[in-house]
Amino acid sequence: MSNALKFYIDGAWVEPAPGATRLPVIDPSTEEAYAEIAIGTGADVDRAVAAARRAFETYSQTSREERLAILRRVLAVYDRRAREMGAAISREMGAPLPFAISNQAGSGRAHLAKMIETLENFRFEELRGTTLIAREPIGVVGMITPWNWPMNQIACKVGPALAAGCTMVLKPSEIAPMSGLLFAEIMDEAGVPKGVFNLVNGDGPNVGEAMSAHPGIDMMSFTGSTRAGILIAKAAADTIKRVHQELGGKSANILLPDVDLEKAVSEGVAECFGNSGQSCNAPTRMFVPIDRHEEAAAIAARAAATFKVGPADAEGTKLGPVVSQIQYDKIQRLIETGIEEGARLAAGGLGRPDGMNRGYFVKPTVFADVTPEMTIAREEIFGPVLSILSYRDEDEAVALANDTVYGLASYIQSADLRHARRLAARMRSGNVYINNPAWDTGAPFGGYKQSGNGREYADFGLHEFLEIKGIVGYGAA
Repeated sequence: MSNALKFYIDGAWVEPAPGATRLPVIDPSTEEAYAEIAIGTGADVDRAVAAARRAFETYSQTSREERLAILRRVLAVYDRRAREMGAAISREMGAPLPFAISNQAGSGRAHLAKMIETLENFRFEELRGTTLIAREPIGVVGMITPWNWPMNQIACKVGPALAAGCTMVLKPSEIAPMSGLLFAEIMDEAGVPKGVFNLVNGDGPNVGEAMSAHPGIDMMSFTGSTRAGILIAKAAADTIKRVHQELGGKSANILLPDVDLEKAVSEGVAECFGNSGQSCNAPTRMFVPIDRHEEAAAIAARAAATFKVGPADAEGTKLGPVVSQIQYDKIQRLIETGIEEGARLAAGGLGRPDGMNRGYFVKPTVFADVTPEMTIAREEIFGPVLSILSYRDEDEAVALANDTVYGLASYIQSADLRHARRLAARMRSGNVYINNPAWDTGAPFGGYKQSGNGREYADFGLHEFLEIKGIVGYGAA
């Protein structure tokens, strides 16, 4: 990619300001560098924010129709380059290539299409008596996106910002930056007005902190770890900017006694291991009736054995590598901790799969006999590791499921839909998924507690990028 060492600012690819360094981009399947990017500084953020502020003066005043035309052009170019996008994501973060094209790149397309549909029907103004309620763009938005679902998160921030009339500065993950650079090329090719979209690559302590504290940025939208989210909120506090965050998770999957256990456990394993376990809403804690614990563990072990581990570009790979050495080491430490604290390995364990001595490959791992106080039942592992816990009755299942600092998602499996609905009302999480439904870009996405604040997707996401103004007396005779 010819622009890898540049930033996209004010409608052009520009050289970094003096002081920028370079960072290799590592292929997690091989542990080898295949590209370099520039790592920016606060000076680059200043340039990008200045461009975004200039552009906001005019872009904020555009009509719905003008913004729809821009989004439709972006989607058209995105569709033409979708396979290229999938290949970029696959190589930078290790998702198996077919999955990267259909799910990773496909999620970006789905969000752009849903935002077009949302904008077509969204009410920016309404009259209540003689007062006009107007919803207006919040201003310049700073966006920090993660490496695990890079295009899902870029699209569900950039899409609503464009729809709202905001301008923006994006910092993609420096671990998986190539898809973000490609997205900037798409925005440029689609003719997004200069200064509306800006991209600066960098790390959290430099570019991320400079964005969060910047007085010219009106809102920070962040997806990533709870630890990083806390730092962003603190840095943003002095300027009282809006902070929108989607953070960590430790999602529970409750299997009620009436389920087809073979089906429910196998599907739960697949949901947990998808994207190599690198999803913030993955159901990593499976709760099963105490008298069926052994049976569930055996089913989960058989299901884990079906996940073929391999390089992202290898045919038949179902489980690619995790993204980095740091992530691999963290997962290994937590697996070791699980063993030391007395959980029983039903599948997988420490080290790489047999025959693999290179690449960040993790054995698909299932722990049985996990108790609520164990580290693996409380900390987000972010790898293909499932913990199976037992419950005696439904009340205990709910209490244990909710006993976490997180609250991003919960999962319920039951043959009785009305029963599952009643249980869903008791879950303290931003999403509840009943019986493994299809992904819905129209459902609000976000968390309770330390899983963040605000919501993404469709009109819920669009609302986050808008300020509310009351014009009193507007409708007076």
